[in-house]
This record gives sequence, C-alpha cells and structure tokens, in this order.
Amino acid sequence: MRKKFINASIYKYDEASEILVENGKFKTFGKNLGEADEVIDLGGALVLPPYVDAHLHLDYYFTGQDTQIKNTSGTLFEAIDLWNDYKKGTTKEEMKSRMRQAVKDVASYGTQYIRAQTDCTDPNLTGIKAALEVRDELKDNITIQVVAFPQNGMYAFEAQGKTGRDLTEEALKLGADCVGGIPHNEWSPEEGMKSIKEIVRLAIQYNKLIDVHCDETDDVQARFLEILNAEVMKQGYGNATTASHTCSFGSADDAYAFRMMGLFRQSGLNFVSCPTENLYLQGRQDSYPKRRGLTRVKEFVDNDINVAFGQDSIVDLWYPAGSGNLMNILDNGLHASQLMREEDFPRNFDLITYNGAKLMHLDEDYGLSEGKPANFIVLDAPNVFEAQRRRVDCLASIRNGEYLFRKEKPKYTTALDIDRQTK
Repeated sequence: MRKKFINASIYKYDEASEILVENGKFKTFGKNLGEADEVIDLGGALVLPPYVDAHLHLDYYFTGQDTQIKNTSGTLFEAIDLWNDYKKGTTKEEMKSRMRQAVKDVASYGTQYIRAQTDCTDPNLTGIKAALEVRDELKDNITIQVVAFPQNGMYAFEAQGKTGRDLTEEALKLGADCVGGIPHNEWSPEEGMKSIKEIVRLAIQYNKLIDVHCDETDDVQARFLEILNAEVMKQGYGNATTASHTCSFGSADDAYAFRMMGLFRQSGLNFVSCPTENLYLQGRQDSYPKRRGLTRVKEFVDNDINVAFGQDSIVDLWYPAGSGNLMNILDNGLHASQLMREEDFPRNFDLITYNGAKLMHLDEDYGLSEGKPANFIVLDAPNVFEAQRRRVDCLASIRNGEYLFRKEKPKYTTALDIDRQTK
C-alpha cells in the first residue's frame, strides 16, 4: 500500500513538499514522487515528527480535583507529603483508568511518545504495575517509557520493611524502562549522594536508562547535578542519563555554571525542563526579584547540550492546570527562556520532538527519515515561524501511515470585515 501526502511544508526539508509512505514506513521525501494508491492533500500544512513529552506523571493525573486535599502553600514539598497519603489504598484499576485518560488527552494534541515518571514508593507498586500494563496495551498507538521514580526518596522512605531503593529495584525487575531518583528529597546531602550512586549502579546492572529529578529547588547550593554528571561520566553513561528540572542551576553562579557546561558536553548528559510547572512552583520563598525556576535552557541550546521540554503534571497536587498540549509548553518555554532570536525559530520544535526522542533513545524508530515508521503530525500553519507565533492546533496525528485522528481546519460562518463602516 503506497500513500502519498502532497502540498506539505516538511520540517527540516526545505526542498520537499511530498511524502511517500509504503507499508507504514517512509519511502521518500521530495517532489513529484509518482503514483500512489492514495493521495492525501495537506493543503500546505506543516509536517513534524510527533510530539515527545519527555517528562509526564500519568499516575498523578487529575488528583488535584479532589476537594479533600489542597496544596495551600503551592510548594513542591507540600505536594509530595499530600501525595504520600493520597496514594494509599488506590487500586490498580483506578490508577489505570486515570493513566489511560491522561494518555488520551495528550495524544489528542499530537503526542505519540511519553516518558512516564511513575512513583514506586508504594510497597504494592500499584502505580508501576498500572503503568506497565497501560504501556503494553497502548504500544501500537503510543510509545511509553516507564520510569521507576521513588517520589518519597530511596532512603527517606521505608514501609513494610522495604526502602525506596528496594522498591526501585523491584520495579526494574517488573520491567520499568528507566531508573529514577530525587536526591534533593533525601534527608541529608550524604544520602542524596548515596542515592545517585545507587541509581547509576542499578541502571548499569539492569541495562536501563536514567532519569533523575535533580535539584528541583531554588537553593543555589544544591549540587546533586554535579554529582550525577560526575558519576555517569566515570561510567561512560552520560548519553543514557537525563537530569530533569535542575532548577537551582538557573540560579547558580555564572563561574560555576560555565565550568559545569563544559563537563556536561564531555559527559553527554541530557536535560529536561518543565516550563509551566516550575514557573508555578519555584520562587515561593522569594519576594522580588522572584526567581522563575527554569534551568539554563538557552545556554544548553547554544552549547549543543541536549535539552527537551515536558508537561510534567496535569491538574494534580503539584500543578492545578495543564492539558498535555506541548504547543502550550513550547510557547511558555520559549518566552521564559528567551528563545526567539532569528536562528531559534527554525529549530525550536526540536525541544518537543527530536531532543526528547534522543534522550529516550528512540533513534531507530523516530523521525522524518526514509525507512523509519511513518509517524508524524500535521499542524495548522504553513511554516515553523507561523506555527510558533500563532500556537496552532494539531490537525492530524499519523502512526505507521494511518490516522490516529484527523480534524478539519476551523471554519468561520461570518467573515471579519475590518473595513466595514458602522452606520
């Protein structure tokens, strides 16, 4: 079965306007590509690889709507305490139901790849078991990586004779794809350092990727990022490792940051920034000037250090809003990071596509390249600048050459005539 998509503006293919798909894979990109069994006219719309949400908590989805619990301080640490009580007694089926709805929501905006941060500090591993089942049940349409994330700490948490570290290893044995951690939520710097060393050891032992919630704090003295980078650099494991949030690095001294940037380039460490969530959570103890909680996204881009954006939360105890629309995340991130120079617009979509795919190690199956699965999305814009400027909608999501969904362009029943004079 050969399909040809015509009249397209294709991301990073300036000279091509057609896509030929054969048996669910990209055959070629170009012009006048010949006959096909089906021809689909995209009307000049922009084609991108699918959105990649590099950091999303599916298990927390819509827990913020529970009227019995409220994060009155709006801080990260109160949310963690509230969640610790909330999750007790949650069933796997209830968790799966919320996860599936979350996936449906984000997929409706064009996301086809998710790295799901999943709490494993639960003696029953309810969230992990639910996430693994959802991952496998939806794999034909959505690719999900499950992170074994010890939300309450590898060593700060213990229940029924098991520590967070023990439960992290159990989650890996069950099939989780990544080792997570949260060293800034351990009880001391020493235990935070110990957790990082154990994260790296477990990842190597079980051949897993690493994704650590690292220095999600305004404390300029936080140095777990430096420790994580050193450990993976020693093991040659940097390109398999992601440091998420790293908010304190945005407040760090410039001399220190300059030195660390060189080390990040050496190690190949990846980063994820969650613009909307950290804009909301951080700087809570500041008056003015008020820090906004983002890491040095612009500097990472300029220094070829891989960085991606993620939604993080959708209406949970940490963040009361969110939809999973990565166009909104990109828009907020570009403004907060000041990535609006002339050279930025042509590459900004990498922050929610290729960069996330790189840290998820999706290279063999992801991207607009011949021979890869024909997975892509169609945006309601003629080019990347207009798509970003107008924050346009996703009109279609295609997986293996078939539509996951398709929407019509908006139509207006009454045209706006600004020249009409009122009498």
